[in-house]
Amino acid sequence: MTYRCFDVETENKIAHIRLKRGDDMNTMVPEFWRELPEIVRDIDDNARARVIVISSTGKHFSAGMDLSVFTGGTSVGTSAARDGHERGRVRANLRRAVLDIQESFNVLDRARMPVLAAIQGGCVGGAVDMVSACDCRYATEDAFFVIQEINLGMTADVGTFPRLCGLMPQGAVRELAYSGRRLPARRARELGLVNEVFATQDAMLKHVLELAREIAEKSPLAVHGSKVMINYARDHSIADGLDYIATWQAGMYNPETDMRESFVAKQEKRAPKFDDLLPVKKPMG
Repeated sequence: MTYRCFDVETENKIAHIRLKRGDDMNTMVPEFWRELPEIVRDIDDNARARVIVISSTGKHFSAGMDLSVFTGGTSVGTSAARDGHERGRVRANLRRAVLDIQESFNVLDRARMPVLAAIQGGCVGGAVDMVSACDCRYATEDAFFVIQEINLGMTADVGTFPRLCGLMPQGAVRELAYSGRRLPARRARELGLVNEVFATQDAMLKHVLELAREIAEKSPLAVHGSKVMINYARDHSIADGLDYIATWQAGMYNPETDMRESFVAKQEKRAPKFDDLLPVKKPMG
């Protein structure tokens, strides 16, 4: 399938999603918000890959929300307000629209497989929302992050604050949120937002794809379980996390399959072979 904002290819059980509007700084036009969740859901629901890598083209990873989303006359809530509808009902629809936009990045957080982001140049506004929903982030030396919304007179609302506060010290998040300053890649690594920093985009992509291949060789069920548990631990107490992993293991743990294959492969001095996750069957209607 052809997309306006993305190129997608899957090889060796790795799905590589590339933002392809580099000449336009990969701004998030209306199509972006439809295409990304469609792509990720297809990969996830149909178990098309064991790892997702997101990278970009051009000088910048993404300059965030395209101004046409705000100025095109079809911004969320504007048509209803223009038609004279009651304010409370208009705002209720606005809230629903924001939740729908958030879902475009929630799919990255909920995907059964890890999502690795490779970031070059500017990662601005909505792009920070996007990468903060990924499992791991890698950056080039020239990369920088900006919570741009404050510079536009608004509050970031697509996931930056709930997720960044779990990735970085809260004081650092507040400084960036209130000031709209750039966070350079090296400092982002010091604060825990970025895993590694690389001199060039080629070196970064080589590292990220090698890591993706390594992850893809592991048991997809064990990797999926690890992601579920990490996300659950992030959002719950230690006691809740311990209780949930016990419940998960009671249902998912099966030493006769993937664990046995791991041991046999080691004895036979070969790479283990694991089954993919099963496609998710959607309910009828």
